[in-house]
Amino acid sequence: MEDKIYELLKTVIDPEVDVNIVDLGLVYDIKVEGNKVEVVMTLSTRGCPLGDTIMENAAHVIKANIKDVEVDVQLVWEPAWTPDLISPEGKAMLGM
Repeated sequence: MEDKIYELLKTVIDPEVDVNIVDLGLVYDIKVEGNKVEVVMTLSTRGCPLGDTIMENAAHVIKANIKDVEVDVQLVWEPAWTPDLISPEGKAMLGM
Protein backbone atom coordinates (compact mmCIF):
# COMPACT_ATOMS: atom_id res chain seq x y z
CA MET A 1 0.00 0.00 0.00
CA GLU A 2 2.85 2.42 0.80
CA ASP A 3 4.24 1.97 -2.71
CA LYS A 4 0.85 2.86 -4.21
CA ILE A 5 0.69 5.99 -2.06
CA TYR A 6 4.18 7.05 -3.13
CA GLU A 7 3.06 6.67 -6.74
CA LEU A 8 -0.09 8.72 -6.06
CA LEU A 9 1.99 11.43 -4.40
CA LYS A 10 4.12 11.64 -7.54
CA THR A 11 1.09 13.34 -9.10
CA VAL A 12 1.30 16.19 -6.56
CA ILE A 13 3.39 18.89 -8.14
CA ASP A 14 5.21 21.70 -6.37
CA PRO A 15 4.08 24.48 -8.72
CA GLU A 16 7.08 26.65 -7.92
CA VAL A 17 9.48 24.19 -9.56
CA ASP A 18 7.06 21.93 -11.50
CA VAL A 19 8.41 18.73 -9.95
CA ASN A 20 6.44 16.23 -7.87
CA ILE A 21 6.84 16.19 -4.11
CA VAL A 22 8.25 12.65 -3.99
CA ASP A 23 11.10 13.35 -6.39
CA LEU A 24 11.76 16.63 -4.60
CA GLY A 25 12.38 14.58 -1.46
CA LEU A 26 9.62 16.31 0.48
CA VAL A 27 7.92 13.06 1.56
CA TYR A 28 9.80 11.57 4.50
CA ASP A 29 7.56 8.69 5.49
CA ILE A 30 4.25 6.97 4.85
CA LYS A 31 2.61 4.74 7.43
CA VAL A 32 -0.52 2.71 6.86
CA GLU A 33 -2.45 1.12 9.71
CA GLY A 34 -5.85 -0.26 8.79
CA ASN A 35 -7.71 2.51 6.99
CA LYS A 36 -5.44 5.25 8.34
CA VAL A 37 -2.66 6.76 6.26
CA GLU A 38 -0.07 9.05 7.79
CA VAL A 39 2.16 11.05 5.48
CA VAL A 40 5.13 12.80 7.05
CA MET A 41 6.51 15.50 4.82
CA THR A 42 8.31 18.78 4.77
CA LEU A 43 8.53 21.78 2.49
CA SER A 44 11.62 23.20 0.86
CA THR A 45 11.27 26.44 2.86
CA ARG A 46 9.27 27.47 5.91
CA GLY A 47 7.85 30.42 4.03
CA CYS A 48 6.58 28.38 1.10
CA PRO A 49 3.44 30.27 0.06
CA LEU A 50 1.91 27.14 -1.45
CA GLY A 51 2.64 24.80 1.46
CA ASP A 52 -0.99 24.46 2.55
CA THR A 53 -2.07 23.79 -1.02
CA ILE A 54 0.60 21.14 -1.53
CA MET A 55 -0.38 19.37 1.70
CA GLU A 56 -4.09 19.55 0.81
CA ASN A 57 -3.35 18.14 -2.63
CA ALA A 58 -1.39 15.27 -1.07
CA ALA A 59 -4.33 14.33 1.15
CA HIS A 60 -6.82 14.78 -1.69
CA VAL A 61 -5.03 12.53 -4.18
CA ILE A 62 -4.87 9.70 -1.63
CA LYS A 63 -8.53 10.04 -0.62
CA ALA A 64 -9.63 10.25 -4.25
CA ASN A 65 -7.87 7.01 -5.18
CA ILE A 66 -8.22 4.84 -2.07
CA LYS A 67 -11.72 4.36 -0.73
CA ASP A 68 -12.65 4.76 2.91
CA VAL A 69 -9.27 5.98 4.05
CA GLU A 70 -8.41 8.60 6.63
CA VAL A 71 -5.39 10.69 5.72
CA ASP A 72 -3.23 12.68 8.10
CA VAL A 73 -0.54 14.79 6.45
CA GLN A 74 1.98 15.94 9.02
CA LEU A 75 4.37 18.78 8.31
CA VAL A 76 7.77 18.48 9.96
CA TRP A 77 10.90 20.62 9.80
CA GLU A 78 13.37 18.05 11.08
CA PRO A 79 15.33 16.80 9.39
CA ALA A 80 15.60 19.96 7.38
CA TRP A 81 15.11 19.56 3.65
CA THR A 82 18.16 20.06 1.46
CA PRO A 83 18.65 19.68 -2.29
CA ASP A 84 20.55 16.47 -1.50
CA LEU A 85 17.13 14.85 -0.91
CA ILE A 86 16.06 15.36 -4.52
CA SER A 87 15.95 12.05 -6.39
CA PRO A 88 18.01 11.54 -9.55
CA GLU A 89 14.74 11.83 -11.51
CA GLY A 90 13.94 15.10 -9.77
CA LYS A 91 17.42 16.45 -10.46
CA ALA A 92 16.99 15.56 -14.13
CA MET A 93 13.65 17.40 -14.20
CA LEU A 94 15.33 20.43 -12.65
CA GLY A 95 18.29 20.25 -15.02
CA MET A 96 20.73 19.70 -12.14
